[in-house]
Amino acid sequence: MGNLQRLLKESWTLVEEQQDKVAGYFYARIFLSNPHLRHLFPVTMDVQRARLLGAIVTAVQSLDDPDRFEEYLRQLGRDHRKFHVEPEHYDVVGGALLEALRTFAGESWSIEYDQAWGDAYNVIAKKMISGAEADTNPAFWHAEVLTHERRSRDIAVMTCRPLQYPLEYRAGQYVSVEAPRYQPRLWRTYSMANAPNKEGTIEFHVRALGAGWVSSALVRRVQVGDLLRIAAPMGTMTLDRKSTRDVVCVAGGTGLAPIKALIEELTRYNRTRWVHVFFGAKDRDDLYDLPELNKLAARYPWLSVVPACSEDRNFVGEQGNIGEVLARYGPWGDHDFFVSGSSSMVKSTLRTLAELKVPAVRIKYDTFGDI
Repeated sequence: MGNLQRLLKESWTLVEEQQDKVAGYFYARIFLSNPHLRHLFPVTMDVQRARLLGAIVTAVQSLDDPDRFEEYLRQLGRDHRKFHVEPEHYDVVGGALLEALRTFAGESWSIEYDQAWGDAYNVIAKKMISGAEADTNPAFWHAEVLTHERRSRDIAVMTCRPLQYPLEYRAGQYVSVEAPRYQPRLWRTYSMANAPNKEGTIEFHVRALGAGWVSSALVRRVQVGDLLRIAAPMGTMTLDRKSTRDVVCVAGGTGLAPIKALIEELTRYNRTRWVHVFFGAKDRDDLYDLPELNKLAARYPWLSVVPACSEDRNFVGEQGNIGEVLARYGPWGDHDFFVSGSSSMVKSTLRTLAELKVPAVRIKYDTFGDI
């Protein structure tokens, strides 16, 4: 670990147990010094409070692998155009971040810590600004909801079409989505569930999660004809067409969305690679798209589908967490892996793959939680 990385991680331990207070102070500093920026944020800050600070801290502490995060930070800069972020706003946020860290670390904070966070944040800001300035697309697309279908008690599948410009993306990527009619200025990330097509339509699989305002609105309130806003595509869980290795896809719940997009892309050109899909859920209702997967498997002989339930003992099929089910098959030593689902599901699956000695370089995943 380099000296910069050591200082960043070491100093974060001074405030880590006070994250909520740090986040509250962070936003207070931004809004008190620049009250005109308040309108860029949602009216209710309960969920947003930890998101921006968490994203900054994660990015700062990831600078030990600059090549890996170079494109991610540029994508993040493009994505933040949806918030109407201007270059000068980065200085405001950086100043508020350092002030919050100094305040809650107290006397334990040092000049070295201050310099380390300042230097790391400046690197991030420059890469994000560069990404935003290089983007010639709109800050976001307006998209009309064309279809909306409830597939279970809390899952909906919907399609929409951007109105003004085509949205170019790759199968396996994700976007931020806003439902301005119901939850203005609240954005959440969702993967596209289809490969790009000539019609320009995009499919989303959404689960309403507890008090998740955006997900609940998309599942229970959005109707055909409503307009959504969609930001720039992000993510690196995409196919390498040069690879000749067989493919294993591991999906949990609505984590199936990007997996389904990858399968659709493969149907357009694949002739030589076997593709194994492991689709896990708590119960049968959550295997919401299994009939469609089975149709694809019947049509394409290179595709196999293994469904599993972890809490439905009456399910006729594999039982257990999807990572455990995966381990019963194989061997998997020479396959490309794609993993998608909740943060806990991805963590568990990555642990299983490590135990099976699958090289990390062959595993791709995106998650919207803490890994």
